[in-house]
Amino acid sequence: MATIKRFEDLECWQEARELVKIVYSLTKKTEFKKDYELVRQVRKSAVSSMGNIAEGFHRNSAKDFMRFLDYSRSSVAETLSHLYVALDQNYINESEMDKAKKHADIVWKKVNNFVTYLNKIAKQRK
Repeated sequence: MATIKRFEDLECWQEARELVKIVYSLTKKTEFKKDYELVRQVRKSAVSSMGNIAEGFHRNSAKDFMRFLDYSRSSVAETLSHLYVALDQNYINESEMDKAKKHADIVWKKVNNFVTYLNKIAKQRK
C-alpha cells in the first residue's frame, strides 16, 4: 500500500463525505427541513463521521487514530438512527432510507477494513 499523506486520500473519508452529501440532500426536503432539531442532529452526526477520520489521521499514534475511527463508526450509526426518525415521520421514503443505509454500510466497512489494516501493521511492528 502506498503511503497516504493526506486524509483526503483515505477511501473511508471519501465515502463518509458522500454520506454527508446524501444527508444534506435529504435534509433539504420540504418537510424534513422544518424539523430544525432533527436536521441539526443528523447533519452533525454525519459530519462527525467524516471529521473524526480527518482528525484521527493527524494524531500522533495509530492507537489514537483507531480511537477516532471508532468514533467515526459510532457517528455513522447515530446518523442512521436519526434517519430512521425521519423515515418514521415521513420526511423521507423507504427508497431514500435504503440509499442512505447502503452508503452508511460502505462507510462502516471501509472504516472497519482500515482499522483491521492498522491493527495488522501495529502487530507487525511489535
